[in-house]
Amino acid sequence: MLRAIPATLMRGGTSKALYFHRRDLPQSVPARDRVLLAAMGSPDARQIDGVGGAHPLTSKVAVIGPATRADADVDYLFLQVVVDKAEVSDSQNCGNILAGVGPWAIEQGLVRITGASTPVRIHMLNTGSVAVAHVPTSAGRVEYEGDARIDGVPGSAAAIPIDFLDVAGSSCGKLFPTGAYTDRIDGIEVTCIDNGMPVVLTRAADLGKRGDESPGELEADAALRERVERIRLAVGPLMSLGDVARKTVPKMCLVSPARHGGTLDTRTFIPHRVHEAIGVLGAVSVATACVTPGSVAAQVAALEPRTGLRRLEIEHPTGFFTVEMEVTVAERTVTVKRSALLRTARKLMQGEVFVPGSIWSES
Repeated sequence: MLRAIPATLMRGGTSKALYFHRRDLPQSVPARDRVLLAAMGSPDARQIDGVGGAHPLTSKVAVIGPATRADADVDYLFLQVVVDKAEVSDSQNCGNILAGVGPWAIEQGLVRITGASTPVRIHMLNTGSVAVAHVPTSAGRVEYEGDARIDGVPGSAAAIPIDFLDVAGSSCGKLFPTGAYTDRIDGIEVTCIDNGMPVVLTRAADLGKRGDESPGELEADAALRERVERIRLAVGPLMSLGDVARKTVPKMCLVSPARHGGTLDTRTFIPHRVHEAIGVLGAVSVATACVTPGSVAAQVAALEPRTGLRRLEIEHPTGFFTVEMEVTVAERTVTVKRSALLRTARKLMQGEVFVPGSIWSES
């Protein structure tokens, strides 16, 4: 007998996910993961027996419930459902799916509308940090339609500005988890950074690439993928992430000079497919490296070090990602006071997703 679970399918930023209320899923992690794998249709490259989109960017889950800390409105747990393996990972945040959390929480009655814009303080359980999403609610309800555009998403939608509070080192313990702005791994210079997302930055040229190749071209290069993964496995312990062979972090980002007037160009392995754009928190980490003198990204971007508000345009395969940062630069030390960006979201479908009742057991 099939079991029905209330769920909402939403686009958040440049990703899609099923959004669930915490109370509607099994409480034990093994049972929960079995349910989510069945809902998405994993493991299967096409996810033909579920609602997943056969790509990491469309095989995501948000689990939301009342906040468990006093300075937040809701808890948000992000789960990456692996497409072709029976794996569900909680090792990272997702800033794109975060964009839908505020609208969902308001519509589910977890947060009251407070005016034309309703701030929703979101406790990101994956890293223990807090983000504030400013949801447009001028008509007394969540507004999805508007004129804001983000690269990687066709059309326009209502703007959802998001402020990230104290995300530096949220996964690795420190902004620069190895204690250095650059390290030498497998014969090349890298920068390891965590400002909301653990990222390893390398020059595309050091890996024999221009940096403007398409995601498909990079994925087709078996030698490149093997070397990128070798570097990723080597830096995992150095970033206090341990053995990352079965983890979705750190992300691997190839950087090269900007080609369209931005700060620099990026190609990001997430970690085995190449992102069609760049992740929200990944972009924040890259932008932070750009304003840190001596980092690989700073060497490529060649920005003038200065304290204050910085607006950086991070180029990616389908456009730009704009990050606003308030930073203090003292000699070679960078302190991030605030990171902010703009996302959009859209509710696509709401109802019930069905899974085999036999997999629900908590035992």
